[in-house]
Amino acid sequence: MNKQKFIDKFLAAFLILAVIKIISVLAQVLQESFWVAMGSLFLVIVVVIILSLVVAALKSKENSWGNSGGRNSRGGSAYVEGSLFNRLLSKYEELAQRYIDEKNHIKAAKVYMNLLKDNYRGAKTLENGALYNEAAVIYLKKLNNRSDAANCYEKAKQYRKAIDLHKELGNKEKVGDLYKEINDIKNSNIYYQMVVDDYVDNNQMVKASLIYRKKMEMPEEAQAILLKGWEEDKDGFNCLNNYFANIFDVKILDRKIQELYQDLASEKKMNYLKAIKIEFNKDPKLQETTRNIAYEIIAEKVNTHSEIVNELKHFNPNDEVILKDISRYKTGRNKMFRN
Repeated sequence: MNKQKFIDKFLAAFLILAVIKIISVLAQVLQESFWVAMGSLFLVIVVVIILSLVVAALKSKENSWGNSGGRNSRGGSAYVEGSLFNRLLSKYEELAQRYIDEKNHIKAAKVYMNLLKDNYRGAKTLENGALYNEAAVIYLKKLNNRSDAANCYEKAKQYRKAIDLHKELGNKEKVGDLYKEINDIKNSNIYYQMVVDDYVDNNQMVKASLIYRKKMEMPEEAQAILLKGWEEDKDGFNCLNNYFANIFDVKILDRKIQELYQDLASEKKMNYLKAIKIEFNKDPKLQETTRNIAYEIIAEKVNTHSEIVNELKHFNPNDEVILKDISRYKTGRNKMFRN
């Protein structure tokens, strides 16, 4: 700074002297010859220019040093400030953890929210401390997190508040669950039916049937929707498989297997064969019915699906003769195609 002031003062004094010299040269013009005066003036101008360049260079260098020194100074200051800030954050983290260890979740949450400016950790700390209502307020008001707020209200058994939030979120099945929790069966079934309708619209008939069976306790409706899926070929095999699985009386199941086979469209018979393979192993009382139906399907499809002959093994697991018959059939068919 002192050096800068010296240069500024030197430049000011030099300019004053230069002006005086020029005035004296002009006065000399009046007393001496023109060319002599011009020579003196030229010399003064050259000296002024040279000294101006030198002074400008000195000022530029001085500014460069000053800026460099300033940057280093600010960098050092920023480093110190950053180090202190990190140490302070570390202290706050330790303080919050100490409060948690002491089971004082409210104070820990205040440290997170007020000192560390972390509302989520504050809410989570309250939730972990079973302070569900308080946590729900933070999730909702500070974080606009309706999902976590709804879950906290549910844990706090504030079911009405949880229902309102889940309605806003479009969680229809969850709304049904919560209405059922407070024994409001009418409203729970309204929302469960919405879920069923959505599944049906997306051809998810098995999922729709599970809502009817497990949550609405309507097994007949569940079976009806599975049958609809099988008939309309909407995930047909799984619908038929689940339909059979939900019939626990063997006599009724045997009768249903026969009824559904009657007038069955040809394009559905391969899937029907897959389904009755599963039923064949359920109970010995079902084996005669399923075996006879399997024979009919195999006989009908063998010309277009020659590999279906292998299914005979499944319906005759202990019959060694039928294995030989299958082998002879395959050999004879291969010879026929070679000829």
